[in-house]
Amino acid sequence: METDPTATGDGASPEVLALAKVVARLRAEVADLEGLASATAVVERAKGVLMAREGFSADAAYEALVRDAALRSRTLMEQCWITLGGIRPRPAAVPPPPSAADGGPAPDAGDSVFSSDRYLIGHRAASGSRMLLARLAGALAGARTPDDVAEVLREALRGPLAVDGVMIYLNESGRLELVGHAGVEEALAAQWRDIPPVPGVAPLDATTSGEPRWLDDPERDAETYQLIGSPERWRTRAWIPLPGKGPTAGSIGFFRRRAAPFGDADKDLLQRAVLLCGGALRAFEPSEAGQEDEEVAAVQAVLDTLPGSTLLLSPLRSPDGEVEDYRVEAAAPGAVDVAGRRGKELVGRRILETYPTVAGTALWQGYAEALETGTVYEGEPFEYQEAVGGVLETSVFSVRAARLGDRLVVSWIRHDTGEREIRRIATMGRLGNLGWAEWDLTTDTINWSEQVYTIFGRMPEQGPVTLEELPRYVVPDDLPTLADAVQRLLGEGAPVDQPFRVVTATGVRHLRIVAEAETDAAGTPVGVHGLFQDLTPLRDAELALLESERSVLLQRGMLRAERAIAAGLRSALLPVPEQSIDLVGLCVDVAYVPSDTGVNVGGDWYSAIELPDGSALFVVGDVAGHGLEAVGTMAQLRFTAKGMIVTGSALPDAMSRLNRLLMHTTTGLPATTATMIMMRYRPASRRMSWVRAGHLPPLLVRGGEARFLPLPEGPLLGASFDSAYVEETLDLEPGDHLLLYTDGLIEVPGEDIGEGLVRLAEAAVGAMGAGSPDALADLLSALHPARRDDVCVVDIHLPRHTAD
Repeated sequence: METDPTATGDGASPEVLALAKVVARLRAEVADLEGLASATAVVERAKGVLMAREGFSADAAYEALVRDAALRSRTLMEQCWITLGGIRPRPAAVPPPPSAADGGPAPDAGDSVFSSDRYLIGHRAASGSRMLLARLAGALAGARTPDDVAEVLREALRGPLAVDGVMIYLNESGRLELVGHAGVEEALAAQWRDIPPVPGVAPLDATTSGEPRWLDDPERDAETYQLIGSPERWRTRAWIPLPGKGPTAGSIGFFRRRAAPFGDADKDLLQRAVLLCGGALRAFEPSEAGQEDEEVAAVQAVLDTLPGSTLLLSPLRSPDGEVEDYRVEAAAPGAVDVAGRRGKELVGRRILETYPTVAGTALWQGYAEALETGTVYEGEPFEYQEAVGGVLETSVFSVRAARLGDRLVVSWIRHDTGEREIRRIATMGRLGNLGWAEWDLTTDTINWSEQVYTIFGRMPEQGPVTLEELPRYVVPDDLPTLADAVQRLLGEGAPVDQPFRVVTATGVRHLRIVAEAETDAAGTPVGVHGLFQDLTPLRDAELALLESERSVLLQRGMLRAERAIAAGLRSALLPVPEQSIDLVGLCVDVAYVPSDTGVNVGGDWYSAIELPDGSALFVVGDVAGHGLEAVGTMAQLRFTAKGMIVTGSALPDAMSRLNRLLMHTTTGLPATTATMIMMRYRPASRRMSWVRAGHLPPLLVRGGEARFLPLPEGPLLGASFDSAYVEETLDLEPGDHLLLYTDGLIEVPGEDIGEGLVRLAEAAVGAMGAGSPDALADLLSALHPARRDDVCVVDIHLPRHTAD
């Protein structure tokens, strides 16, 4: 004999008694739900009899049952049983195979490897429609809010009917109030949250008439109704009235991207689904749910502004005043428990129902003490376990509870690394361009990580790709091998590692799937766990590498030939003396060092000649670029500069003409630029006049110190027709070294050029101050043993023994 666990409390703690009462109440609710489900089944069977016998629609059959019950003073259930008792045997008719237009699979769909029906546990045991409604009824029993009901409907009907969005309206004095939605943007929901009693609105029309509205032609439907949402996004819609005392309880809207009209099977399934929602939504009718406690609303407004996990709990007391449980009245948006329930999902839940293992713990006692005495409870970190999806999850929490009036404000911090691990997994998936996927063959639910949606170029609102949809993405040439992999995985339970290609909005992508099946004791697959990895960047890199290798093989010979020609041409045009040059009383040393890497010849050059009037001309320049073009431009500038100075041009004028020459030479071609320093030394006065065009400053080493000459105005050659150049002078003293150089001497990749100049000055003092005849060689050795660019250096030295 069974006993009521709440009937006696001898020897039992208050926490145990509280849990016993929870169990007893839940049993009573289960019995009520079972009775409701049984009654619904009887009504549905009676409606089916009338539909088959009289040719009624589902709504007309229900109205006939209600009408006949009222005429004969019977209850609806009595009329249904009488209708079922009047069934007469009829010859069985073979139903036609369902068509795609009616919402069923094509005749050969079950034979395809890409058909879920071949592998789903439910389809192996019973028909899909009956199993779907059974799963839907079970899921609705756990719905806590209208939003839960909407989400349950969307998840259950997304696969078989391609339902993408759900909106639930309840009637309040002729106005419709949106109480729940799923798959619909918040902005759209806010826009249509309240519908006044005006014509031309489909949900209101369905509610007042009690007849469903099937909208599958947006252009035609827009002439009659104001369509909720974009017609381009929602191609078909259905508004079905909710069951209730009359045809005014409300209506539920179903939105689809699919352009095909609703078939008879679709309509019947949607109406049956709405019938199951009547009981679940009855508690949320606006007339009952709209009366919200002002204090709770005020607290909720405060919590909405707070981060973290915070709840407002109301104690539920027994008749003798003992606290039996707590109910969540308000929650911060960021509140999240171990099962992943967030914010409003927690509102309305009872603590012992949701977290039964806290009964009798220090936390439970802390709640009681905080509520009774008003002291703040701050507990030590503790472990809490909860079964989530059949897996035992363990988390560590620190909880704080404080009294607020006759309620508790509870906040907590989660110390375990679960959230951190989730973020790490998401980060690794993004960096590795891979994501996980799971498919439960028992419930036909598919879950994708966020990265898989990115890989397939699919919006998360569209949900995962079903097995039937997969061939639409796969490149046709890869379908046979992928079909073999699917057969091995789902038919035989063998793991697979298969590359294939898919077509997305951004083009063809190369993917890899690595998956294994979870099997039952008999070896039958009951679930699939796998990874998708996007190999497109790797494949693109491989193709680019192959193309690059072919290009290198074709161009290597040409580049070697060009280098040989350019190097020979440069040697002929720019001979480098092996010894010092005596020039109008100056000792001049020249060094030219080609780069250690690459196959191109640079445009670095110098000139050191005596002029007809007994003065000397020194030029150092650097043409941008490499190869024959750079060598040609170098030769043009070198000889033109000599000619201009020999014919008597002043240094600024000569530099301006060289700039215009370079600008005209490259007109209509890619721009070529160059830097240059041009100096003229008159031995009688020991005065050096000089101009620059964007070149690095000359370095003067005098008396054991090194300093860079101030830079006069002068932009680089080839930059602008309006460039102007200013002449500066320097009087040399015996023992001076004046260094002209190109940027290859000091530049180091990734280093500021100022650091290179400092390094040059320090090395020059050491090399030039020692009085070595190989001072320039010592300088080069002290700087860079290996160079990435050509280097040209000219050391102009005024010996100490020079007569005054």
